[in-house]
Amino acid sequence: MSRRSQTRLSVLGALATEPATGYGVRRAIIETLGHFWHESFGQIYPTLAALEEEGLVERDSQGRFSITDQGRAELTAMLAEPPEPQPPRNGLLLRIFFAPHLSRKQARALLDATADAAKNKLAELEAIERGLDDETRSEAVFWRATVRYGVHHARATIAWVDETRALFEARRSR
Repeated sequence: MSRRSQTRLSVLGALATEPATGYGVRRAIIETLGHFWHESFGQIYPTLAALEEEGLVERDSQGRFSITDQGRAELTAMLAEPPEPQPPRNGLLLRIFFAPHLSRKQARALLDATADAAKNKLAELEAIERGLDDETRSEAVFWRATVRYGVHHARATIAWVDETRALFEARRSR
């Protein structure tokens, strides 16, 4: 699924939850999906216009968009498609690969900052997960699954930093 299709998916999904203005769609994406997905206004507004032209969403007199039955069918079809693998772009790994051009102190600081950010993200996600403990809506199991992915990713990052520190130290002691 292309990036454009992913934007369509996120916008349709947000509107399947509740009608919203373009600003409201962006806010919903940031507040709800922001731990693993983002969209800019520059992506959302053209997508809303295209979806409206295709009859997948409609706008009321206050400028709020809502998903149509045709839009729900499109959303369901898009959700059933497996996502296309995205080429990785990881700024951290780019820096680690070229870390021989850093001092040891700079490389350690990079790892420390990475570990700190992962620990902060882990705490944030664990707090969200605790908030889901009392959630009774059927969607909550899916929300928890996305939060758990983030928890696992943060823990894996922390473990990777520890392992990488040990590799750096082992190399230094040679």
